[in-house]
Amino acid sequence: MPIRRAKRAESLYAAVEGYDLVVTPDAPLASAINRRLDRPHFGTFATTPRRLAAGRREQAEDRRAFLELVTSTDRDWKAVAYAVGNVLQCWEHTGRLDAILEYDAYVDDATREVVAGMRTLRTTSKRLTEYEIDEGRSVAVVGHDQLTALERGVLPESFDRVDLFTDEAFDHPPFHVFESATDVVAALLETVSPSNAENVAVVLDGGGRYSSLVESAFEAADIPFYGGPGFADDPHHRAFVRLLRLCFRGSETTVGDAAPVLSQLGIDVPVADRERRIEAVDGAGAAWLRSFRDAAADRTFAAALDAYATEAGVDLSRLDEELRRLGLADEPVTEDAVDRLAYYLQTYEVPVDADNEGVLLADAKSSAYVDRPVVFHLGMGEAWTHSAPQRPWVDTEAQFDRYVGDFQRLLQSGDRRYYLVQDAAGGEPITPCLYLGDLLDDEFERFSDLDSVEHRRRPRPTGEGFDRQPTGVEPESVETVSQSALNSYVNSPRDYLFDRLLDAPDRERFVEGNLFHDFAEFYVNHPDAVAAADAGDLVDAMLAEAAAFFAADEEPLRRRTYRVGLELITAYLDEAAPESDDFLTPASGRGTNFFADYFDEPVDSPLTERWFEDASLGLKGKIDLVRSPTHLLDYKSGRRKLASQVVGGAATDPPADAPNFQAALYLAYYRSVRPDERLEFTFFHFLEPMADAIAGEADLDDALTTVTYHPVAFDEYVASREAYERLLDGYADCRETFADLGYEAYEEILAPLTFPETTDRGKLRDSAFAARFTDAVDAATAAGVDAEKGVDQAIRELNGARRRAFFREDPDAFESFVGERLDELNERRAGEERFPVDGLGGEPNYRRVDNRDLLLEGDR
Repeated sequence: MPIRRAKRAESLYAAVEGYDLVVTPDAPLASAINRRLDRPHFGTFATTPRRLAAGRREQAEDRRAFLELVTSTDRDWKAVAYAVGNVLQCWEHTGRLDAILEYDAYVDDATREVVAGMRTLRTTSKRLTEYEIDEGRSVAVVGHDQLTALERGVLPESFDRVDLFTDEAFDHPPFHVFESATDVVAALLETVSPSNAENVAVVLDGGGRYSSLVESAFEAADIPFYGGPGFADDPHHRAFVRLLRLCFRGSETTVGDAAPVLSQLGIDVPVADRERRIEAVDGAGAAWLRSFRDAAADRTFAAALDAYATEAGVDLSRLDEELRRLGLADEPVTEDAVDRLAYYLQTYEVPVDADNEGVLLADAKSSAYVDRPVVFHLGMGEAWTHSAPQRPWVDTEAQFDRYVGDFQRLLQSGDRRYYLVQDAAGGEPITPCLYLGDLLDDEFERFSDLDSVEHRRRPRPTGEGFDRQPTGVEPESVETVSQSALNSYVNSPRDYLFDRLLDAPDRERFVEGNLFHDFAEFYVNHPDAVAAADAGDLVDAMLAEAAAFFAADEEPLRRRTYRVGLELITAYLDEAAPESDDFLTPASGRGTNFFADYFDEPVDSPLTERWFEDASLGLKGKIDLVRSPTHLLDYKSGRRKLASQVVGGAATDPPADAPNFQAALYLAYYRSVRPDERLEFTFFHFLEPMADAIAGEADLDDALTTVTYHPVAFDEYVASREAYERLLDGYADCRETFADLGYEAYEEILAPLTFPETTDRGKLRDSAFAARFTDAVDAATAAGVDAEKGVDQAIRELNGARRRAFFREDPDAFESFVGERLDELNERRAGEERFPVDGLGGEPNYRRVDNRDLLLEGDR
């Protein structure tokens, strides 16, 4: 069916102006009709059944009934709330209070108590049940089908019906399609101002993201509004409940957990402290939180609220009144009581006193008519669709018709109306409100399939409306990139961007990792000072530095980890002492060293923590240890990776699922310092042999992973004596075959051949290379040699060498890859395109992102 054209308020008034009483399905429509009155009228003219019966504005009778009943029973609050909701809903749809008792599945002791209790409560539903309109009055009912059974019960025998709709179809305006919710709100702000706020209404999902975005935007722009945040949304009310919950979280509560509370108290929280435990953080804010928590068990809710209000410098008398209505004010603060308070605030809409001035914010699922000249409809997605009550007393078809009728009227509110929507989110189309599917003849999956106007950030030649303009700011170019930044950027450019924009908190793994790195650096410079120190004192110092990140019961495990880690680092450096070399600058000048401060000794060695930055390569980084003139080492506290995993993580076409370019980047730089030399890069995973170290059986080799850079192309390497010697140490048939063949013949056979690029064993075996290699070796070896099997094992061994090492073409490709990424990065920084969520390999590895909550998936 098409969207039916709704009658305007002026038309409705013209149809009912001669009646004594006009009944409407909703209050805003009644108010709109009353505002058109052009003659004196004694008593009520247009009103709703509930206002008519109650003689006042409708109240949230579910909340009122709950407050009356919960204080007179010992039953669980949730059970009472559930029963109240069912009883009132059944009453609404059947017209009788005790009708619910006919539905056995919904009857229990709590339900019976609620029915009995509500017989004496002067609720609006009870007044509706008792009220009858005087038969002597002329009555017009506007939108009779929108009234429920209980509301219709007040109507007299004789009344006239006035339809809400005409027989014409409504030609809806186009949907204005934007790229993001923030763009929608920005477009709204371009039109609304403090001077025209009284003429504007915004219809949105009251519980969705548009609500908070619009409220924040209006507050920032000093645009008055009402109809938005409710009692439970008051920031101090929310902060108080959160503060009470923190009292029962124990010593593991972090500064980040308490940040919303501290913010409302006007206390700035250093970002670096957010993952530290409150117990271990200094500062007035943390001290006050600890004091409040420690005293909570001996306080009543009223006393706790007074303590919070005093510290925040605000008046919270309205919340104090609500605590007293609930019977909680003089109750001790307990975890169960806090849960009950939180449940109540989440379940019921507590009335708030607010000035009805400025922009009207209307909830799409609570409104059917908005009487403002200009109305913006925001979002219009699935959240605008009601969930029909799944109860046996509800006529779902009739209820659906009411919802569709309300939706059609809402779409037509205002003299000028604008539909501002998004077309997609997370790479998936946003589904329009389901009622549109019943009202529009067109087949569609998204808003752009309908009559729509697309708005992009960049101006178009024929652009109209809400397009964005470039800022004209010249961005700074990025000339070099570190391995960690490159890893992040390739995994998810959007996550990389947020890493650059936002301060990051200190994290446990980083603090502990830095402590071990600092120890290793200091030990290289001052082994005698460490040898003379008490190992237990060093561990105590590390524990004190990291204590803010772990609970007290974790200390024994941490102490053992730190002790073993220091022992293994010391053992390795004693066994493989670095060789002196002065090819780098004499001092790095990068950061401080915890143990240098502890011992009051400088660390200034050309072998440790060496910073490099090379704009010609686009690379920068810090080398933990120059193990020898051709050997670099990096300390790792995480799990050990195999050499093949290290090389695989540096893949560029396509990138690995968990890209890690550290080895490739450092070796690419280092070969520019020592060209044409074979280089090695070792990862020392010093905590890997911990279990064996505790048992006294640690083998340092189990902690080392070394990858080699060969300054030749892989094809050159394959034909080299080094590769040939490798085959002589391989599998039995491989050794026998190539020992019989000899190196000169081996080199002659491989010189004209090209090893396939694939690393897949099956494809290698089926390749032309394998066939020619096998035939040539078979022809050049003795009859008793199984050349076919020997060559197969040789290809496997050579392929393994390629998968576990870097060759000349690898850093060549990596350097080109880095150049392409820097060009791409600078284009994105210049605004030529957005930073996408997906990386080069597609969807990011979300275990590797640092800003998961900020990543709106897809192109948003």
